[in-house]
Amino acid sequence: MTSPLSIGQKAPDFDLAATNPSKPDVSGRVKRDDFAGQYLILYFYPRDNTPGCTTQALAFTQHREAFAAENAAILGISADSLASHEKFADKKNLGIPLGADDSLEVCKAYNVWVEKKMYGKTFMGIQRTTFLISPQQKILHVWNKVKVKEHVTDVLSVLARAKGDR
Repeated sequence: MTSPLSIGQKAPDFDLAATNPSKPDVSGRVKRDDFAGQYLILYFYPRDNTPGCTTQALAFTQHREAFAAENAAILGISADSLASHEKFADKKNLGIPLGADDSLEVCKAYNVWVEKKMYGKTFMGIQRTTFLISPQQKILHVWNKVKVKEHVTDVLSVLARAKGDR
């Protein structure tokens, strides 16, 4: 296993197929460099259409204007396919893009593809994790093993403090 990403480290590059909330009928690609010059809330989640993941995506959608006012974009990533993301986004009326990392390349680069245990079974899966990335593409903050309740308001609070530290 690779070492965890550190605060101040350049965020790993990515290039993924993604949903486009402003044009639901048109999917495209999303790259790390698309967010240069703005903050990026990059969150990894286990699966589309599960209770915690749905709650998290809806909370980020609900607060997307507050993030935009802080010059911050939001991108959710899971190992689900683009087709799964499109159905999830349409069903839940999500207003944030979702990146499809079905190769797990990005999940591994961000060290969120980990061994998990549930009901006595061990398996590999995505650890719910959020990264706050600066306009210079440096990691400013990491939330590991995210608990969904109040997470989005915590991210907004840390973002506001980070902007004040400039």
